[in-house]
Amino acid sequence: MEIIDNKALLLKLRHPQQVTTIIPKSHMVDANNVLVSWGVDEAHVLKSLNIDVPSPIEGRYDWPGQYKPFEHQKSTAAFLTMNRRAFCFNEQGTGKTASAIWASDFLMKQGIIKRVLVICPLSIMDSAWRGDLFNFAMHRSVDVAYGAADKRRKIINGGAEYVIINYDGVAIVADDIANGGFDLIVVDEATHYKNVQTTRWKTLSKILNPDTWLWMMTGTPAAQSPLDAYGLAKLINPTSVPRFFGSFRDMVMHKISNFKWAPKDSAVGTVFNALQPAIRYTKEDCLDLPDMVYVKREVELTKQQKKYYAELKSRMIMQAAGEEITAVNAAANMNKLLQISCGAVYTDKGDTLEFDIRHRYKVLREVIDESSKKVLVFAPFKHAISILSEKLTSDGVSNAVIQGSVSAGKRTEIFKAFQEQDEPRVLVIQPAAAAHGVTLTAANTVVWWGPTSSLETYAQANARVHRAGQTHKCTVVQLQGSPVEKHVYRLLDSKMDIHTQIIDLYNKILD
Repeated sequence: MEIIDNKALLLKLRHPQQVTTIIPKSHMVDANNVLVSWGVDEAHVLKSLNIDVPSPIEGRYDWPGQYKPFEHQKSTAAFLTMNRRAFCFNEQGTGKTASAIWASDFLMKQGIIKRVLVICPLSIMDSAWRGDLFNFAMHRSVDVAYGAADKRRKIINGGAEYVIINYDGVAIVADDIANGGFDLIVVDEATHYKNVQTTRWKTLSKILNPDTWLWMMTGTPAAQSPLDAYGLAKLINPTSVPRFFGSFRDMVMHKISNFKWAPKDSAVGTVFNALQPAIRYTKEDCLDLPDMVYVKREVELTKQQKKYYAELKSRMIMQAAGEEITAVNAAANMNKLLQISCGAVYTDKGDTLEFDIRHRYKVLREVIDESSKKVLVFAPFKHAISILSEKLTSDGVSNAVIQGSVSAGKRTEIFKAFQEQDEPRVLVIQPAAAAHGVTLTAANTVVWWGPTSSLETYAQANARVHRAGQTHKCTVVQLQGSPVEKHVYRLLDSKMDIHTQIIDLYNKILD
């Protein structure tokens, strides 16, 4: 095969007539050589004939955006353009969002698709998808369908080329989506569609038609059970699994007792075949990736949190208007705002006022479920640590806690178990209690429940996983819901110490 001027393919075939009869933009050069236009439609036809050709995106796309793609991102985008329905199982932190954006933008430029619907968790609608669309496809119109039903409908029926919506929002405007002219649907963190009995799965199935492109992305396919593959496969490639769930269960599981099943030895191969076509890159496969990747996850504050945050900020403004602000009282006030954001605040009387943390916890669970290895969770305030541990335990996630009250001997015991044994899977840590000296390379994902105010503590805590002995690339995930959290994370990421910037930061928050 030879590529001619990035416009045509010169193919040497035993029976070139099979190509010329079904591809109008082709002609015989001689008895064994045929010249074929190098377009998406032509590439798909050749693929159906078992003729291996590259995606035209590899030679006919300028890869727009703030950053140029890594090689694995180019390969992923090429794979997606060659598959109307496909899985992308690239590991968290490898940049699969950008790959999907470039692939879909290329299809738009080729006239193959006109509109894209992105279905994703609430926490990444702005921080990941809208942000990356701005970075890599600024020339495209983007809108987020969130809020009241009428607002969602208006956006769905509007003219935006990309519309971003959360999982549970789809059912609210399902009819509008079905008639909204969406040629491509991208589902991020697709494991939320593993169960065919859920309203979520049934709604997505109904809005799909035979011509709809569908790309489903997750870093952890069938992570908890081989049975998780069934719902995903039924959406992408229904013929790869039996019609009924029970038949698939019998293929991948064997019955131990009336209420207990275990995977068969052949389950891995069965699941692999069911979840095709698929592409998979781990962070270790991506030699061009940095060793540490930073990811932001947006967290919606509850109404109660918003109320107390606004009230405290109002008091701060009045205080600032009447008195000179020192670094000490600025730091104290900011600390209160951070506490509210993280789920509880200490009152002036020394009591603890707890808030509903379900939104933040839901995002944390999404990150844990997306990680194929162990996870560190840094929680800067003690009140959050016990709450988190209890919730994880009730959800069946094995975990341990490290904070100031845990003795040195007990800490050593917990660290050793985390490093050398299967459990605990998650370690919930007060940053100052494990910021120095300890190696926790069994994990390659760090989650910050809320930001610390110390640059040194932040850097040292992240270094618990990113140090000698680590054989995997690492991801740091920042959970952020309030303006003060976003301000603090920006300073930390720019390697500026919060303590030296406290007055300026305080004034920015009040502004």
